[in-house]
Amino acid sequence: MGKTSRILIGLFFCCCTYFVSANPVPNPSLNNIPDSSDKIKEFHNIYPDKYPRGSFIKWQFERLFYKSHKDSDDVAPSTGPNLELIHHPGSNVIVTWIGHSTLIYQCDGITFLTDPIFSDYASPLPPLGPKRHVPPGVSIKQLPHIDVVLISHNHYDHLDLPSVRALANQAGGPPLFLVPMNVRKWFLNNIEVMNTPDNTKKVIEFNWNKSISVPGKTNNFDITFLSVHHWSARSLWDRDETLWGSWAIVHPEFKFWFSGDLGYSKDSVDIGNRFQGFDLAAIDIGAYKPRWFMANYHLNPQEAVQVMKDVRAKQAIGIHWGVFKLSDEPFLQPPVDLKNALDIEHIDNNKFIVLKIGESKVYKEIN
Repeated sequence: MGKTSRILIGLFFCCCTYFVSANPVPNPSLNNIPDSSDKIKEFHNIYPDKYPRGSFIKWQFERLFYKSHKDSDDVAPSTGPNLELIHHPGSNVIVTWIGHSTLIYQCDGITFLTDPIFSDYASPLPPLGPKRHVPPGVSIKQLPHIDVVLISHNHYDHLDLPSVRALANQAGGPPLFLVPMNVRKWFLNNIEVMNTPDNTKKVIEFNWNKSISVPGKTNNFDITFLSVHHWSARSLWDRDETLWGSWAIVHPEFKFWFSGDLGYSKDSVDIGNRFQGFDLAAIDIGAYKPRWFMANYHLNPQEAVQVMKDVRAKQAIGIHWGVFKLSDEPFLQPPVDLKNALDIEHIDNNKFIVLKIGESKVYKEIN
């Protein structure tokens, strides 16, 4: 795809046209599942932007005329999936990186999938837009039965229509889709199978701090949608009309946090204080250059390490890198910068790792 096409399609993704102001959301009680709310027309981050707003037009001008970045043929490392392990997890806690922010998380008999994108383009108008550089580590056809899908926000690299449509039509019936506020309507308008009386109940939308209890094999999971600093849009005309956030999946034997997309803010400190730490966190480490444009809404690896410390995660996995070209850093730069950040903080590199695309890691056995 040429640079001119990238600039045009980029308007669909980066229409950063105003500051996001502080507007705290009340803290409802646990296990209070929200109803759909079309009355909320615009959402706001809890904490204000830390940096002046960057200009998307300026960024693209620099990329086009000053070669402020270098395209590369380098690709993120990948490996064949361990399908036997994924399809028969037993009592193990297992994380498998499919690529970008798409993870399989398996715990206590339940298989979760985060921000599924299996398509070749993260775009409303393929073949325009960011193109996948590495195939999914596990294909749609290779997936185990998915019980719960977690969506962090509605950007095209996190909410992909062909992918969620395929999941809704999986053998054995649709998974439970947990989505941000005002995204449920999009599901019902775009995925026909979800419009049966039984399946409409399988799309549940969440405001921040709302929770749901999901039964596992031995104990229940408390799943909570939490604020992080980001934004939403699927066109030039729907900025922040749907919510965004992160997900805490809390089981008595293992606590997992999925960051979604985020810029650094005090939200991560609040999450750490509320949950008193996690056994594992999946944290964005990519799409961070140039900082003058990306800093408000995407972590760099140094900030990702700080977020790991803020949420008090014992271990972390770096996600949101190496698949789609969304920013100026080379594909393989995030792991390098992550290692440097860990070394500066004197943190064992094994505490915050990157997986190969398709790689699984076993964390614990739950009895």
